[in-house]
Amino acid sequence: QLQLVESGGGLVQPGGSLRLSCAASGFTLEHYSIGWFRQALGKEREAVSCISDSGGSTWYADFVEDRFAISRDNAKNTVYLQMNSLKPEDTAVYYCQGVTTVRAMCVMKNPREYDSWGLGTQVTVSS
Repeated sequence: QLQLVESGGGLVQPGGSLRLSCAASGFTLEHYSIGWFRQALGKEREAVSCISDSGGSTWYADFVEDRFAISRDNAKNTVYLQMNSLKPEDTAVYYCQGVTTVRAMCVMKNPREYDSWGLGTQVTVSS
């Protein structure tokens, strides 16, 4: 299985920024599309963003509203999620996941259909 480790979360004020990292542990990320999901307290896990294996195609949930940017550095075996203009409603545990590639685009399934997740990284946006 694809072993991924999330990091970079923390406590920030509204309007602040964080950069999350998703690093492969002992496995190359080069041929995988990667998605970011999040799960807020009391809510279901939801898709946030994904990037294709080539890095040429990205997708963002509507609630992102141009505030986030996903990128990858295959040389470092890492995918990033730069999050700016953070809102309290962004508070959640953020997870990364290997996702499907279709026509060179990343495709995120219902989060319930993935049977393996890492520990995630906590993002808290609060005054």
